[in-house]
Amino acid sequence: MHEVTIRAGDPLRLGEVIGPERVEDLVEAGLRASELLTGRSVVNVNSTATGGGVAEMLSTMLGYVRGTGVDARWVVIDGSPAFFSLTKRIHNHLYGSPGDGGHLGPGEHDLYRTTLTAEGEALATKTEAGDVVVLHDPQTAGLAEQATRLGCTVVWRCHVGRDSTDVHTERAWAFLRPYLEPFVDHYVFTSATFPPSWVPSDQCSIVWPSIDPLSPKNQPLTDEQVEAILTHVGIVAGRQGDRTFTRTDGTPSRVERYCDVFRTGPPAAVTTPMIAQVSRWDGMKDMAGVMEAFARYVDSGRDAELVLAGPVVSAVADDPEGGAVLHDCWEAWRQLPHAIRRRVQLVCIPMHDVEENAAIVNALQRHASVVTQKSIAEGFGLTVAEAMLKGTPVIGTAVGGIVEQIIDGETGLLIDDPHDLGAFGTAVCRLLDEPQLRKDLGERARRRALDVHMVDTHLMSWLDVVASTLGGRGR
Repeated sequence: MHEVTIRAGDPLRLGEVIGPERVEDLVEAGLRASELLTGRSVVNVNSTATGGGVAEMLSTMLGYVRGTGVDARWVVIDGSPAFFSLTKRIHNHLYGSPGDGGHLGPGEHDLYRTTLTAEGEALATKTEAGDVVVLHDPQTAGLAEQATRLGCTVVWRCHVGRDSTDVHTERAWAFLRPYLEPFVDHYVFTSATFPPSWVPSDQCSIVWPSIDPLSPKNQPLTDEQVEAILTHVGIVAGRQGDRTFTRTDGTPSRVERYCDVFRTGPPAAVTTPMIAQVSRWDGMKDMAGVMEAFARYVDSGRDAELVLAGPVVSAVADDPEGGAVLHDCWEAWRQLPHAIRRRVQLVCIPMHDVEENAAIVNALQRHASVVTQKSIAEGFGLTVAEAMLKGTPVIGTAVGGIVEQIIDGETGLLIDDPHDLGAFGTAVCRLLDEPQLRKDLGERARRRALDVHMVDTHLMSWLDVVASTLGGRGR
């Protein structure tokens, strides 16, 4: 287990985006929370410091939490490849998928307990009695007992789930229940459809995650910066130029690294319309389905290209399936007819510098004519809100938290059945063919993102959770 350094963020900086009144409310809530938490730390525990939405959210949100006066900390557990294969299996089950098809039996419980017993001993050196310990996702659920024994208040936040139960979700919850139910003081989910029936409603909150509009991933970039960044990393053929972005600490920096790109021939011209999906290489994101829909339903007469982008797979320690999913996408890409294959790029974005990675994603989402999130199942899918903030129209599937972000026909387009490739392809063609619709959807999407998906609304919800949980526990 190791601790991640968190730089305090100044919440007043948000005023230029969300307005002074919302910032004032946030600062006042932070002052109340810091008084309530006097002598206590809020310790977040997850399974990776880089890659994926949870790590991204913690890296920005906890800085602002500290900036409001709350002592917030972040630690990351260690585990063997076998442990992370098991927790990925649980993760997939919670999405209603068999994953690798492996068991969740006595042997798996032994591996899970053994790993987290050792991590629990490390947790004892990172916490004190009275602290609030926030455990994230299945990888950390087994720490709830140890945190309780240490005299901490325990919150478990689950970022994944499925809108309805099936045999796989039931197996996953049966596995996790004994590690959670006797010890957790409060549960937090991203959708009201995710909690299992045994979670008490008065111990459960629904909190949407959020984005930081000033982070390297979301900060404003000029058209010239976008073109220069994407040209430098090898995604488009455009003009070289200003590749600067602003780091979280306020210092300027330049994008220097290159992406690993699988494609036939040179990059497309910067003027070529782009459909882009940016996510982990995760089967639930259905990158291969996006590619198949593009190949079958978006004809070459539209002169559009598809970019499927994700992190370099070796950099995401808690996702052992990433390499296999990328390989499957590559094999599917190889089987495409040459005329289609030359219009599809598979892009691995470097993770050596997380903020540089974020700047590349920022440029990609701004440049795209259409951003897609064709998930089979989804916890929330913040790539949707990120694109919305940039005024880029989004096509998403009506699963999980995507339906909390996209209002169909108003702030984007929703596909009811994530397996309906024809409907997905038709929606892509519609947006490519109707530039005014793209513009209207993008403008309304940006307004909605600013209204409900900013970091201040997220923090206010979390401060309420902490306050109510401490009141209920009475520590």
